[in-house]
Amino acid sequence: MEPKLTHLCYCLLLFLPLLSQSAIAKPSSSTNPNNHINFIVSSCRTTRYPKLCIKCLAAFASKICHNENQLARTALAVTLVRVRSTTGYVAKLTKARRIKRREYLAVKDCVENLGDGLGMLAQSMREMKQVGRSGRSRDEFLWRLSNVETWVSAALTDETTCLDGFDGKVMDGVVKSAIRRRVVHVARVTSNALALVNRFAARHKS
Repeated sequence: MEPKLTHLCYCLLLFLPLLSQSAIAKPSSSTNPNNHINFIVSSCRTTRYPKLCIKCLAAFASKICHNENQLARTALAVTLVRVRSTTGYVAKLTKARRIKRREYLAVKDCVENLGDGLGMLAQSMREMKQVGRSGRSRDEFLWRLSNVETWVSAALTDETTCLDGFDGKVMDGVVKSAIRRRVVHVARVTSNALALVNRFAARHKS
């Protein structure tokens, strides 16, 4: 997994600037800052976990402004960072003291699933960058958006699959509890990002 995570670290260096600057449009100085927050709040109502959505994106409201593409890209960037952090945490548990054999195997599978999900999210980020570029035909625009929807959905599936190896009371314990808490969180963040991507896509398909 280390080469994959190293590659993803490089991807993060490319995409983290999205969290500090807008690549699509600069907010107008005449716009009321409260309107930016209102846009985040109204957009997050379409997600499954609106409070978490607002908490994740509120800090970037002035950069997102009222740009739905930037909203989706920022949501993906936040998700990528959080999933990467969780993957690193789970990977360390394979070296935990007194970890049982069955727990070790479940953790190892979980790391692989999260790593695959990270790859999907990184692909989605690259594709959303292409979506934001001008000069795209409508067919190409919608095709790239469809790719993003598919890959983010696949990442969400990978995250939920991570927990499958911990099913049953025999797996109950500190390791399961620690992993479940973090994976459930990033799965919800990913779900919200997918909802915002779907919302952006739906507006352009209609």
